[in-house]
Amino acid sequence: MKDAQGHRAMKLSNATLADLPQAIVRPTYDRSALTPGIVHIGLGNFHRAHQAWYLHRLMQQGQAHDWAIIGAGVRPGDAAMRDRLLAQDCLNTLIELDPAGISAEVTGAMIDFLPIEEDNAQLIATMSDPAIRIVSLTVTEGGYYRRADGGLDTGHADLKHDAAHPATPRTAFGAMVAALRARRTAGHPPFTAMCCDNLQGNGAILRQTVVGLARLSDPDLADWIDTQGAFPDAMVDCIVPATGDAERSIVQDLGIDDAAPVTHENFRQWVIEDHFCAGRPDWAAAGATMTDNVHPYESMKIRILNAGHQVLANVGEIIGHQTIADCMDDPRIAAFFRKVQTTGIIPYVDAVDGMPAAKYLALIETRFANPKIRDTTRRVAFDGSSRHPGFVLPTLRDALAAGGDIQGLALTEALWARMCAGTREDGSQIAPNDPLWDSLVDAAQATRHDPQVWLAQDGFYGELGDNPLFANAFGNWLNQLWADGAAATIDAYLSR
Repeated sequence: MKDAQGHRAMKLSNATLADLPQAIVRPTYDRSALTPGIVHIGLGNFHRAHQAWYLHRLMQQGQAHDWAIIGAGVRPGDAAMRDRLLAQDCLNTLIELDPAGISAEVTGAMIDFLPIEEDNAQLIATMSDPAIRIVSLTVTEGGYYRRADGGLDTGHADLKHDAAHPATPRTAFGAMVAALRARRTAGHPPFTAMCCDNLQGNGAILRQTVVGLARLSDPDLADWIDTQGAFPDAMVDCIVPATGDAERSIVQDLGIDDAAPVTHENFRQWVIEDHFCAGRPDWAAAGATMTDNVHPYESMKIRILNAGHQVLANVGEIIGHQTIADCMDDPRIAAFFRKVQTTGIIPYVDAVDGMPAAKYLALIETRFANPKIRDTTRRVAFDGSSRHPGFVLPTLRDALAAGGDIQGLALTEALWARMCAGTREDGSQIAPNDPLWDSLVDAAQATRHDPQVWLAQDGFYGELGDNPLFANAFGNWLNQLWADGAAATIDAYLSR
């Protein structure tokens, strides 16, 4: 392959690092001397642009060379990514898309990627090694087997399988339990388990899943994990689009032939509860915030940024905007976003570390409007069945309890229901975009004639579906969306 000047792009590998174009930042450390300390499960774009980058920065400073990452997949489709990364020695090109310009850096904190196996045998063996002191995860917000009330869904077929076959589990959590059992049997301490998904109190949620699953087959092991292990909270933040042809062409134009490049915005934040049972890298030296209380940071980010993404993405899909930046460039949609935030979300977000919620919102508006970030509405709208309950509905509950303005959040939910009907306003089809897509489409199409059908999905709404204030507002907005369209409905909201 060739770059924009017609020169052959350099195939990324350890052997070619020194030959990359001079402007490309690359590892200055000896990758052959790195030894593993972390297993990361769910090695997608976000992890490579965020957690792996922080570790890479430490390694550039001469630190953490015994904390290298071993990647692990959680889905059969991860095998293709494994092949691409192993073919280039697990190196990765990160492209920072600053509105003022583009820069590139090759990172090298990851040194291996385990095979994807149904029984997770190599994953279990690797996590059983006492050299592995942290196991971190990005497996999506809906991947922790939680019931609508937040408890562990012990009746789920996956967990029932792992409880009955603890030596050959099918889930990542079952593999963690099996490895922790092996470590206890061998007299080794547990590893720290660190969730890096966008969940409020994600450390407690991961603890519930791992300890709860262990308790189904070995209560003594569960007690040992619960008392001896550690499950720190962590808040992660960086906008990382999916990689497509446009992103691959950027890295090619820079002179690098990378089979798995990642683009990201010019912003990162990582806030970590400083509670580890087997040591940790000095992430603060790379810019992370170590704290005893992650909750306020989580709340601000999840309620303003993550819920804000849902405010934009569903209406964007309905009217055919391709990206979040396109939505922010639409004056009507931008005004809708700001009003929902200022009247329905910000009143329930406290200032954090000197950052008022209104100032944080201004930062988010700037980040969302970055035209270099082609973060598609489709990507952001994916898995709404996890994202709306996790990001939007907690604030809606607070607003109802406080007697606040719920109209914007009710319209946001109506827009989600309208999107899940499966067609845009121009008649084009919306491709399946949720693990529960078929049932969502059935409910959304029935909801066209009876809005209560949507709210009767107890797994999402629970008691909210029976709240007359919310039900009435939701029904009114949904009926108007079907009758008048999104633009007129948003205009009606803005004129209130």
